[in-house]
Amino acid sequence: MTAPELANEPVVMPPVPPTKRRRIPGLRLFTMTAGLQRVTLIVGLGLVAIFVFVAIFAPLIAPYGLAQNSSDGVGFVAQQPPSGQHWFGTSVRSEDVLSRVIFGARTALLVIAISLVMSLIVGVPLGLVSGYIGRALDRVLVLFMDAIYAFPTLLLAIVVSIVVAGGQSSSFGGVLSAAVAITAIYVPQYFRVVRNATVAVKNEPYVDAARVTGASTTRIMFRHILANVTQSLPVIVTLNAGDAILTLAALGFLGFGIEPTQAAEWGYDLNKALSDVSNGIWWTGIFPGTAIVLVVLGLTLVGESLNEVLNPLLRTRRALSPATIASDTVPVLEKDVPAAELTAAELDLVDEADSDREGQAR
Repeated sequence: MTAPELANEPVVMPPVPPTKRRRIPGLRLFTMTAGLQRVTLIVGLGLVAIFVFVAIFAPLIAPYGLAQNSSDGVGFVAQQPPSGQHWFGTSVRSEDVLSRVIFGARTALLVIAISLVMSLIVGVPLGLVSGYIGRALDRVLVLFMDAIYAFPTLLLAIVVSIVVAGGQSSSFGGVLSAAVAITAIYVPQYFRVVRNATVAVKNEPYVDAARVTGASTTRIMFRHILANVTQSLPVIVTLNAGDAILTLAALGFLGFGIEPTQAAEWGYDLNKALSDVSNGIWWTGIFPGTAIVLVVLGLTLVGESLNEVLNPLLRTRRALSPATIASDTVPVLEKDVPAAELTAAELDLVDEADSDREGQAR
């Protein structure tokens, strides 16, 4: 081939692989929501984001310390109503209520994080082992977890808190005792969920294939089964976080929580505000109670929204709603598709749409 012919020969470039765009984490779950469900998710995420922000930056946001009752050598007036100096007023201990509420968010976040992480660390591996190995180990673990699950949750939390605290009044000791008490409540829940899911999938073909290739039991459980049995855990974690707030507040209200001079706790502040109600002093109890309600509401809204998105049964019901069926039938009716090429489900949709139109015409 001559030089001019080589010059005119088209150059074939190798195909360029498409670049993958990085997506924002959680954006796919957000796009799967619509209507009221999306509004619920946005409101819940907003409340949770405010709670986390306040908890992290509590020392910078709070005007005073959590147990501070004086400023520049001048003591605060006890039970002072909301004013420019104290936006939420002062308590019977002459402490700033706004500062107590803000630092209470930090205490709640620490207890929630520690308790849920410990519950996952203990409950998930036990559920995997019990569901996959079975036999006598499974029977013993199921019996033990059912006994804990049947125990009254608040009473169990009180007993564990007393045992773990051991008379300690330090900030870390109080937070740790409350976290361990809440952990004892939630370990059986994660155990039962993971164990039942493991029993359902341990005989699936992909597990048998891993077993045939010589994979160890530990690798099969934590590499092949774990990812397929923990899909519902985010929903449970979110809902349990809201319940943990209530349990922590109940412990503090009953006097088994954290020492008030070491850490602020909303339940303890509500307990001290009981005697103020009869005297018309509302601000010492309304603001800690409102904080508990808003945080629990936000976590519950997020958990319910995630449940509707991640639960296959709810997704199927939503996909088979009358509005969805009508919208899915329109493209089939608009196209001239032979009846022989339609599936049975599509034929049923067409028949239902025709009957609806005949009924509306009549």
